[in-house]
Amino acid sequence: MAISRKKVLYLQGETFYLTLKNRAIMKDRFFNLILACCLFSLTVYAGEARYIFYFIGDGMGPNQVLSTEMYLAELEGRISRRQLAMTQFPYSGQAATFSSSNGITDSSAAGTALSSGKKTTNGTLGLDDEGKPVHTIAEILKERGWAVGITTSVSIDHATPGAFYAHVKKRNEYYMIGRQLAESNFDFFGGATFYQPYDPNADKSECLYDLAEQNRYTIARGYSDYNDKKYDAEKMILIQSFEGLEKDYKGGGMIPYAIDKQPDDLTLPQITTAAIDFLQRNDRFFLMVEGGAIDWACHSNDAATVIKEVIEFDDAIKVALDFYYAHPDETLIVITADHETGGMALGNSDYTLNLQLLQNQHLSVDQLSDKLKKLYVDNGASLKWDAVKQVLQADLGFYNTVEISADDEKMLKNAFKKLKKNKQNVKTLYKNLNKLADTAVRLIDKKAKVGWTTGSHSAAAVPVFAIGAGAEQFTGWQDNTQIMPKMLKSAKE
Repeated sequence: MAISRKKVLYLQGETFYLTLKNRAIMKDRFFNLILACCLFSLTVYAGEARYIFYFIGDGMGPNQVLSTEMYLAELEGRISRRQLAMTQFPYSGQAATFSSSNGITDSSAAGTALSSGKKTTNGTLGLDDEGKPVHTIAEILKERGWAVGITTSVSIDHATPGAFYAHVKKRNEYYMIGRQLAESNFDFFGGATFYQPYDPNADKSECLYDLAEQNRYTIARGYSDYNDKKYDAEKMILIQSFEGLEKDYKGGGMIPYAIDKQPDDLTLPQITTAAIDFLQRNDRFFLMVEGGAIDWACHSNDAATVIKEVIEFDDAIKVALDFYYAHPDETLIVITADHETGGMALGNSDYTLNLQLLQNQHLSVDQLSDKLKKLYVDNGASLKWDAVKQVLQADLGFYNTVEISADDEKMLKNAFKKLKKNKQNVKTLYKNLNKLADTAVRLIDKKAKVGWTTGSHSAAAVPVFAIGAGAEQFTGWQDNTQIMPKMLKSAKE
């Protein structure tokens, strides 16, 4: 009889639960002996993973996950949760994220803690408090003969992916981080591009794409290009495909947001699929997958874009789950976040949520800002409110399915005046937005009853989910430095 996927997903948790139930019901010494044997087997089983997946949702706190599940349920007409794959894992817990220098961490300190089990100061990447290089799980397993992949939805030399292979004093040393990537000898990298392909402090410097190729990396631009090149590649770097992209391309922060994607854009599930395909040439592999754009959307306080990023992150997790179903006794999947971003709150006034309203937003605040900016550039001083109103109707559902009051319109028109003065006057960590786009997205968030306490990080604990060999170690409250040692303990020698 075929076993359903849902039953397989809960297999470990149900087996453990039924064993305990039998212990309570059956006092017979024979069954107690069987129970002891089973528990001993679980203890031994903790060190048998040959395939380890480490998923990191950058900026993904509990409410980023919960809002996504409740949004999906609201679309079905229910006040409930439509569970994501990650929340169905049999083992879960929470992790504290503070750095050694502050109660609120940045991504480099948090990434270092997750990759090495060592706290460090904000802004530091791959070094401990004394400035000494830490030994990351990726480096340790590579030395043991494992294949290693590091992937992300942002640039491959950004803080979280860099924490697994780079050791620098400042996280913004992108060129140096990129050099260490090219010299790492890891098997697979995937993401946007190099953020800084050339040394900004040198008139002439070696392009990182050239350096990577000298170190026997094949560069694939897009998923189709990967499939064309993978058979002849010793090592692979898969990046976003841009039309006309040359080696002197200035760099790119991230693959397009899920809400903005075009058919040929790279996706995180594609990157994950390619990484597994490439790494399983080896009989053991470690793969880190970062949902980096969750953080970027949270910095912009853009709830609809956040939810779509969490969904894409979960879709990448499903790719790993498919691999787990084929290798359940030898695979460990652990999911967590480096920190929470935005102080996301569900509820901002009365006892109501209206998350389904966010389905009317069809592009990110970044794209909306660019679109409105272009509208101004094309029309100049002759730009009329009615033209802007049409954009807000088409891309946010304003005046159609999203009710706009007289006070709402007054606020939007005041922001429109800023647009006509050509002022990009709202700065997030990664983007300069015009006031109108920022105001419009904040308005739909407010109507959906989503609140934000900051445009930066918070000290909120982050979720931890696990399934597979050794997954039972990841339950309860823990520090982010405890995750890497537990994972390493589960790795087959």
